[in-house]
Formats: sequence, structure tokens, C-alpha cells
Amino acid sequence: MENLVFIVDDEIALAKLLNHWVKEKWHYNTEVFQSGEDMLKRINRKPDLILLDIMLPGLDGIETLKRVKQFDENLPVIMLSAQGSVEVAVEALRFGAFDYFPKPIEQQRLEPAIKNAIRSYQLTKELENLREMVKSDYSFDHIISADSKMQDVFRFVTKVLNNDISVLIYGESGTGKELIARAVHFNGIRKNKPFVVVNCASIPRELLESELFGHEKGSFTGAYQRKLGKFELANEGTIFLDEIGDLEMSLQAKLLRVIQEKSFERVGGNETIKSEVRIISATNRDLKSAVEKKEFREDLYYRLNSFPIYVPPLRQRRGDILVLANHFLDSFNKKLGKDIKGFSKKALKLIYEYEWPGNVREMENTIERCIIMADGSIIDVNDLPVHITASEGEISFDGSSRLFEEDVIIPFENLKEEAIKHALRITKGNIVEAAKKLQLGRATIYRLMEKYNIESKMAVDN
Repeated sequence: MENLVFIVDDEIALAKLLNHWVKEKWHYNTEVFQSGEDMLKRINRKPDLILLDIMLPGLDGIETLKRVKQFDENLPVIMLSAQGSVEVAVEALRFGAFDYFPKPIEQQRLEPAIKNAIRSYQLTKELENLREMVKSDYSFDHIISADSKMQDVFRFVTKVLNNDISVLIYGESGTGKELIARAVHFNGIRKNKPFVVVNCASIPRELLESELFGHEKGSFTGAYQRKLGKFELANEGTIFLDEIGDLEMSLQAKLLRVIQEKSFERVGGNETIKSEVRIISATNRDLKSAVEKKEFREDLYYRLNSFPIYVPPLRQRRGDILVLANHFLDSFNKKLGKDIKGFSKKALKLIYEYEWPGNVREMENTIERCIIMADGSIIDVNDLPVHITASEGEISFDGSSRLFEEDVIIPFENLKEEAIKHALRITKGNIVEAAKKLQLGRATIYRLMEKYNIESKMAVDN
């Protein structure tokens, strides 16, 4: 008997009968009151349902209902009355009653009504708790940072919370652009509406239009039923278009129309669909350069770029590196059931000095791996990945430290891997140029990239 039901009726015989049904037969906790005033004094006990008579001495049932709704607008109240008129029922429902029962009360109808009311209230509370959890997860307190550059980002974000201006978040992959987008949504005026994510780079081009705008049954091979698009699902909320720079030109035109007219048609359909959404987009490309190269529509660029927010890479905000490392250590300790106390000084030095080309995402994955690898209570150099330990004071391509600073033998394979990665970074992925600088053939570069699992997106075959 976990749920609590308040019974408020000045007819003692009926109150006893209701108490017998609710407590003895249907197994709920109960408290019985003969006046609205007495019940309101106990409402801090937070009942799950109130059975409330309309004709009460002193404070009548309708006035009591109003005060209950001031305490908790979602708390279900079932009204009871000997005046079985439609007007009385309508008035009770108008002020927020869950249901209305004329007297004499039908037992077989009251039980499911109580069950449905309590279940509805539980679902409402669960939804509110979930919303609060989501809001908490994406509050600024949960975006880990100590560096002044990220504080500037937070300052920009606070400026756009209470309006619907389009936001473009740009920066390298893995810097946390989606986290910033979620912080904007879940702390803004649309926080109780949908937040829908579309990764424009991960969905095949031939399917992306359907993903964004939906399609009608039979509009193409495999379209066996109507599908609602992301813009339709995000109505009144926020749509986050990640990697917007990868959107092909034909879809850019349709996206521009959605922004301008707030309407679109599903693929294969004629019906105009209205969609009032806020657009937040993100990219790791230089969209201004893409506009100059005619690879991205200028008019769309200015529509999306109403309020740009730049998220700097981790190497440019070194004040966050050790803070994030310890945050991920605590997080993965809990997730993996480990009790790693911290890092050795040498491991911390390597973590701090590493360039983190994959940014926060790379660090998160790295710390998880370290915790899995660690045999002791401290993460030491041996627990770090080889591409980090290879840079231990010996490999540095920015002139900040000397090659072979300590009396340490470095595996030759590590040197080759790092040299290729560095050449690709310097040449911005130009394989031909990297091969020339390394005095290697292009086929050799390809073979070594495959051998060392160097991601092809680092490289462009120019």
C-alpha cells in the first residue's frame, strides 16, 4: 500500500464506505477528512489522489479544488456530488478535476478511475523528473571546463537562451559542439519541447532528404509507409543539424525554404507541412571558404550564421586538459566499477603535453582505455596508448621540447607512425605533398596509413 488517497466528505457514512473500498478492497493508503480546510492542512504529505466532495461545510469543494491546484497543478482530484447536473460536472472539470462522479457512487466505475488517475499522475511526475535530469545533465555546471576560452563560450551561450536566433557552432571534431547545442536547448525557452539531432554526414545523401522532411508511401522504392521527417518531429522544439557543411546543394535550397517559409513538403507529397523550429547547426568545416568555392550557398550560410559560437580545440585550452582527465577518471571509475586513485606525475605530464587531435572525445576514450588497462591504483605511463608515450619528451613537432630529451629508446615503428600523422597535419591532408616532404611514394603512404590505422579523413588525395 504505497499510494496515498485523501478522502474528503462530511457525510460520515459515505466517507467510511469510500475508505473501506479504497483501503480494504483496493489496497491504497488513505486519510479521511470532513472538511476542505482540514485536508489542506495535511496536503504537504503529498497524496497521489484526492476524492473530494463538492458540498462541504465552510470551504466548498470547488474552492478547495482551486487551492489544491495551486499546490500541485498535476495532482488528480476526483469530484463527488449529490448534485448530478451537467453544469456542476463542467465547472469541476473546468477548474482541473480529473473526473466527476455523481452520488450514489458506482463502485465498479470508481476503482478504474482511481487507478487511471494515480497512474497518470505517476507518469507526469516521472516525465517531470526526466526533464529535470536532462536539464541538469546539460546545464553549464555539467560542461566541464576551467579554461577562460570556454568561459567565453558559456557567455555567448547565455545570450541566446531566451530567443530563437539561429546558432552556428563551429570547431574541430570532438570539441563538444553537440553538448553546447543541448545546453542551449535545455536551458532555453524551448526546453520542454523536442530536441532532434540529424548528422548530415552520417546519413547517405539519397536518404537524407527523407530523413529531414519525411516521405509519403510509395514515393520511392522501399517507401512502404508514410514517414515523418525530423523537421516535423521537432515542431515547436529545436533541430540540431550536425556537420551541416556536408549538406549537398539541392538540400541546401530546400533547407533555406524551410527557414524562410517555415514549411515544406514530404518527399513524393503535395501537402504543405508547417514546422516552427529553432535551428542550431554545427560544422568542423570553414563554411565561409566553402561559400567562396561555391560549395555552400551564401544565402543559407548567412541564415544559419546569425549567431556564431566557436568551440576551441583542446590544445588551445590546456587549462581544461587535467580537469577533464580527472573528470573522466571519476566517471569511468563508477561506470567500470574500478577504484583508480589518479595519475602518476609522468603520466600527467604526457597527458598535458599531448596535442589531442581528437579533442575531448579522444581524451574520453583514452581515459576509459587507461582505466581498463591499469593493474594498480594509479594510471602510469605504461597504461597510456603508444601514440601518447611516443611523444614523451622525444617526439615534438612544435618545437616545444627536444627530440630524445631523456635516455629512452623509442621503437622505430612509433617514429614512422608519428611522422606520417605529423606530415598529414602540416599539409592539411594532402597526401602528394606529405609524400614529397617525407621523400616517400604515394603508394607507401597509403600502405603505412592502413598499417597504422590512420583515419582517411585526415588525408585528401590531391
